[in-house]
Amino acid sequence: MKLLLLFFLTLTFLSCDPNRKPPTYSRDDGNLTVAGSMRAVLYDGKTKGQIQLDTISEREGLYGLGPAAFLQGELLVLDGQAFRSRVISQKEMKVEQTFSAKAPYFVYTHQTDWQEFTLPPSVRTYRQLLDYVDRMTTSKPRPLVFRLSGRVKQADIHIANLPNGVFPSEPKEALTGQQSYRLIDRDVEIVGFFSVHHQGIFTDLDSYGHLHLITTDRDLMGHLHGIQPGTGMQLFLPKQVSE
Repeated sequence: MKLLLLFFLTLTFLSCDPNRKPPTYSRDDGNLTVAGSMRAVLYDGKTKGQIQLDTISEREGLYGLGPAAFLQGELLVLDGQAFRSRVISQKEMKVEQTFSAKAPYFVYTHQTDWQEFTLPPSVRTYRQLLDYVDRMTTSKPRPLVFRLSGRVKQADIHIANLPNGVFPSEPKEALTGQQSYRLIDRDVEIVGFFSVHHQGIFTDLDSYGHLHLITTDRDLMGHLHGIQPGTGMQLFLPKQVSE
């Protein structure tokens, strides 16, 4: 009985230890790390920050994304530079460059070697983009990070903007206050994470991807949910994955 009690006390301590390492999903060409989970946020109201971005010490080739703590903003790390966006109004947002931010769930990895591809004209929607990434990597190590760069004809992004004191118990509640923005003919950079096994962990519940977009002049950034790529948009896959 004492041993059983000690076992459960140990589990409780580990689950509450803020310094314990988040779960790591290994792949042949590196490590992808996840802190927290999307499902815990959407169903259990765990919107408090699970990771402080400035605790990620190695920033060379660092890529990552997730929402800001308490679902009040979006976070993106693009090649070692961290950005946070917040809602100002229905037409305005604030984007700042900072590692001083927390996330209730966050996925990140390090990648420095890329192979470049041009998106074919047949890729016209968000779903077709993910299908193309899937086809390009189906026999390779996954999950993986990827990038896009170029001009979009149109893109739709949103920023989480949950009111203070709201803790979701279902996905619909997490959308409270969320603000959407549409971009037309803008030069952008996009960071995405793809997996067929992590829905509700770090990819959307109904998708194999989670993507954040930022404009090249850094005035708009958010969670991407719709896209019409422009001609010649470039896709970057980890070199080890695409060879």
